[in-house]
Amino acid sequence: MVFKRFVEVGRVAYISFGPHAGKLVAIIDVIDQNRALVDGPCTGVKRQAMPFKCMQLTDYVIKVPHSARQKFVKRAWEKAQVNEKWSQSSWAKKIEAKQKRAKMSDFDRYKVMKAKRMRNKIIKHEVMKLQKEAAKK
Repeated sequence: MVFKRFVEVGRVAYISFGPHAGKLVAIIDVIDQNRALVDGPCTGVKRQAMPFKCMQLTDYVIKVPHSARQKFVKRAWEKAQVNEKWSQSSWAKKIEAKQKRAKMSDFDRYKVMKAKRMRNKIIKHEVMKLQKEAAKK
């Protein structure tokens, strides 16, 4: 498989750990092979140097010039509709589901178990019906 997500000016990245974990930032400038200058104008992350180890590159790229000011980054971010695209992505949905599962109480887990058991019972019943019909033919 060919690598398609390159570190470049304008690349949107997801911060996986650290004080801003779970937020999106745009790479504004590459400082060296280990760090980049990032800015998250619409996510509450101030412009700062951040190591690449903390970031996971996304498929989204915004059109900004090298070392652009925050108002230009914000304008490009809103024009590209990064927040809307991110919320529709399967990556964001998986993160949201994981957080929702982590916040479940014991009773919530019990209700999920009972619902799964009921669903499996219905599926098993329908499969048995189909098998009986196939055996008759």
